[in-house]
Amino acid sequence: MAEQSENKIALITGGGSGIGKATALAFARDGAKVVVADKDIQNGLATVAMINDINGEAIFVEADVARTSDVKSMINTVIDTYGRLDCAFNNAGIVDPADSSAAELPEEVWNKVIGINLTGVWLCMKYEIQQMLKQGGGAIVNSSSVLGIAGATIAAYTASKHGVVGLTKSAALSYAQKGIRVNAVCPGFIDTPLLNPYIDDSDAKATIVALHPIGRLGTPEEVAESVVWLCSDAASFVTGHAMAVDGGYLAQ
Repeated sequence: MAEQSENKIALITGGGSGIGKATALAFARDGAKVVVADKDIQNGLATVAMINDINGEAIFVEADVARTSDVKSMINTVIDTYGRLDCAFNNAGIVDPADSSAAELPEEVWNKVIGINLTGVWLCMKYEIQQMLKQGGGAIVNSSSVLGIAGATIAAYTASKHGVVGLTKSAALSYAQKGIRVNAVCPGFIDTPLLNPYIDDSDAKATIVALHPIGRLGTPEEVAESVVWLCSDAASFVTGHAMAVDGGYLAQ
């Protein structure tokens, strides 16, 4: 990939592990200055160290995306440090316990998942967009899922990721003529720590792999490349799109 992110400022929430970490590294390799945000200080700092090891530039911000004060502080830190925000990947998220069907799901689990996965994305977008309007534009990618398009029995996660797709399309329409593009990525099952509880034995893993016609789980790096592209000028005519990175999952 050509270095289309050269000198851009990229913010990644949930940047301490999985897809977020891979995306932070991908932006750094592509020339961006990276802001890694996460609740997990140790993991977030580890991502920054990895970026430094490849001669990139990054800072860490501790942030809980479900807290308005944290999100405001996160954006303020980006602006105080770099003066602008060109790219944002709203990636922080959690998953329900397995087999958490709607009627059996505890209310506190619903509230927590929706609070991080959907309200957190909205809060980040709210303050990212305010900054991008001031500076004349930018690009946002939100993390949804194939379960934001298809259904599954993990009720809160599925609902939250459907919500992210709708929110993405709404924001894309609102700001299409104001220099701000808003898209989403919809990964299939990606080999990350978030997936580990669902592939705790070989049979469970084989069942999940079989959902993907390509015949394997995805890698965080494959999703990361899609995010970097969606934020680049190469995707200048792409907005309001929910891009499946899913090994054929949704084609079946």
